[in-house]
Order: sequence, then structure tokens, then C-alpha cells
Amino acid sequence: MNHLEPASQSRQQQIFTVTRLNSAVRMILEQDLGLVWLTGELSNLAMPSSGHWYFSLKDMSAQVRCAMFKGNNRRVPFRPQDGMQVLVQARVSLYEPRGDYQLIIESMQPAGDGMLALRFEELKRRLGAEGLFDEGRKRPLPREPRAVGLVTSATGAALHDMLTVLERRAPDLPVFIYPTQVQGSAATAQIVSAIMLANRRAEVDVLIVGRGGGSLEDLWCFNEEAVARAIAGSAIPVVSAVGHEVDVTISDFAADLRAPTPSAAAELVAPDRRTRAQRLEHLRQRLTQAMSRHQVAARHGFVLLQKRLDHQDPKRRLEQQSQRLDELDRRLQQYLRDRLHQGERRLAGLAMRLQARSPEKLLAIGKRRHQLAEERLHALIAKRQDLARHRLAMLGARLDGISPLATLGRGYAIVRTPSGEVIRRASQVNAGQTLITTLAEGVLRVRVDEVDNR
Repeated sequence: MNHLEPASQSRQQQIFTVTRLNSAVRMILEQDLGLVWLTGELSNLAMPSSGHWYFSLKDMSAQVRCAMFKGNNRRVPFRPQDGMQVLVQARVSLYEPRGDYQLIIESMQPAGDGMLALRFEELKRRLGAEGLFDEGRKRPLPREPRAVGLVTSATGAALHDMLTVLERRAPDLPVFIYPTQVQGSAATAQIVSAIMLANRRAEVDVLIVGRGGGSLEDLWCFNEEAVARAIAGSAIPVVSAVGHEVDVTISDFAADLRAPTPSAAAELVAPDRRTRAQRLEHLRQRLTQAMSRHQVAARHGFVLLQKRLDHQDPKRRLEQQSQRLDELDRRLQQYLRDRLHQGERRLAGLAMRLQARSPEKLLAIGKRRHQLAEERLHALIAKRQDLARHRLAMLGARLDGISPLATLGRGYAIVRTPSGEVIRRASQVNAGQTLITTLAEGVLRVRVDEVDNR
């Protein structure tokens, strides 16, 4: 009997309940695999009133059940539908009450843009680790540039916008255009060549590299490593102006300065007398960068806290309970429908009472007050304009009274030598000398036949 006791005890230690087994398997799946990226097709999508999403993710040969809780699906920027190809980041888990293997989805995006976004983040991380985006490498723009270079499409709307702004702000500033494609497979090499050409010619003090708005795929040539390195290696300061304000590219990080639009880039490089506005813009950029650094630090702290929270794992239990509540919720649907009908009837009654107390009268009174104020404003503006025109007329009359042109109009003339010296005495002139006589209308060139000094 003594020899059998250890074996009996060993068998007893290996006996699991179903609940304990499912919990252990779930812990193993979540801790060992962590977060994974995968792509597939959505199917069997369900969105119950709890706000959570349940669906299957499948490919040609297999499928897996998925759950995305409302705290995460609120960040999804599109409406998912069955048959849609998506890219998701998920935790491998187990729904313990049924013993079903499933994925807990943390984020979701369309498959095409998602792959580009992953490439974007990977290149941004790698180039950032090399120091390509360090603020210490960035140079200030020249305050009074001798010439500006534009690296963009020769037929795009961005070129017209930038030329319009430069003409308005600095019409005498020379502009050199380095035309290139800004979309498609050939655009990357052409943009790099244009930047290198501008550096070889050394005819401009600042470069604007960019184009108008478009999709992530349209702007992708500005997310290529070759373009980023060409911008970072340029001896000429570079302003990146790609797309609209919400569009962010790798070129923006590599450039000495990012402009939200091509027009804004032209505003930044063109000299302007409004130094206060430039100072405020500089302070705004510094504040934005400081806020970005603060956000990065805050996100890092949040990740650390989240890891500590995951270690204690209260969220997993809450998710399991939330999923179980969704099953019970289906039994309450009929009751909720009845209450909804009651609420609709009550709402209809309240709507009738509210209609009886319409605010249209108050709105009409407000419109009348606005109309009277507008009429008073127009009258005041007209009065100010009349006073200004009267003052201008008086000043014009005073100016006419002291104008030398008025003297000339009475028959007098101004006589000068060809060098510009005004003749006041006959002794200043010799016979045969040519003089220039300015009249009220026109100029005479005369020759002196005789000089009388009396």
C-alpha cells in the first residue's frame, strides 16, 4: 500500500474541473502569444445593443471567432460589413463558459490602408532610431531668402496655389520650379533627382517639396525611404508640404519644417513684415512639439500602467462577464421592445405639448433685433465714409495749393541743364548750350543763341 500512495496522490493532483481547465488554457493563450496581427474577411458580423461586436475572421481554408468590445470598436474609423477585408491586432483567448477559442480584437482597419500604415510606422520607427528626425538636425529657414525652389508637379493645383501666395507676399522673389511626378511608381526617383538637382545648382535658399491632398496610396511616394533621406541630406533647408493638414508623411519628419498645406508652405518661406505673426507661428510650433513629446511620455506611462493592470488581469474577467451578459440580453429584448413602445407614446404626447409652446415668436423677435442692429451699423458706416471723403477732399485742395505743378500751370517753367542743375541766373548759361525746359504739359529741349546778363 505504501508503494501505491505517491501514484494515487499524483493522479489526484492532475484532476481538473472544466472551469479550471478553461481558465488555465485561456491564461496560457493570452500570456504566451500576446498581441498578434492578422488579416482576413469579416463574416457573421453581429452588433448587439451592448455595443460589443462579434464576428468571424476567415480566409480560404479556416476561420476563427472574434469579439471586439465597445471600448475598442469606438476607435474604428469605418463601418465594418460582412465580406470586408480587414487588418486587426488581437489577443488570442478562450471564452470559458463554452470553451470556445476566440480572438479579442484591439484595433481594426481596412486591409489595404492597414498594410501601408504598418509600413509607415516601421519606416518611421527605423529612421527615427537612426536620428534622421532629430530636432537638432533641423535648420531654421532663411528670413530673407534670395530665391525659392518648388519641387512639385508642373500641372498640379499645388503649384498654382504656391505661386499665387508667393506673388502676393513677395512679388520680387525669384522662384525656380523643379517639375516632377508626385504620384505613381516613377515619382520617388524623380523627386530624389529634383532635390539633388536643386542642391547641385545652388540657386535657391529654401526648397518646398510637396503636392496637394489625396489618399494614403496617392501620397505614398513621400513615405519612401529614398525621398526621406534625400530631404534629410539636402544642403538647402527643406519645407515639406504634402496634402492637407491632417495628412502626415515621412517627408514631414525628415524636413526642416512641415507645412500643413502647399499654400501654408509658401506663406512660411516668403518674407513678410508681420514679424509678430511669424513669432506667434514659431511659438505655436514649439508648443505643438512640446505637447507631442508630453503625449508620447503620457502614452509610455499608460502602457506601463496597462501592463501592470494586465498582470493582475481584472479586465479579462470583466470581458468574460460582459460577453455572458450579451447572451442574457437576448432574453430581455421583448421586454425592452414593450418599454420602447411606451416611451414612444409618451414622447409623442410631450411633442404635442411642446408644439403648443412654440419658440417661433422668440425667434422672430431675435431676428427683428438683429435687423435693427444691422441697419444702425450700415448707417454708422455710411456716416464714417462721408466724413472720410470730406476730409480727403480738403487735404487734396490744400495739396493742390502748394503744388509746383500748379505754378507751372499759370505759365511758368523750370529750366535745367542736362545734368539736372536748375537755372536761376543768366550767368549760369553760355551761348550755344542746350537746356531742358519743363512746362505744365511736356518738356522742351532748347539751344541758347545769346546770353544777356543784365
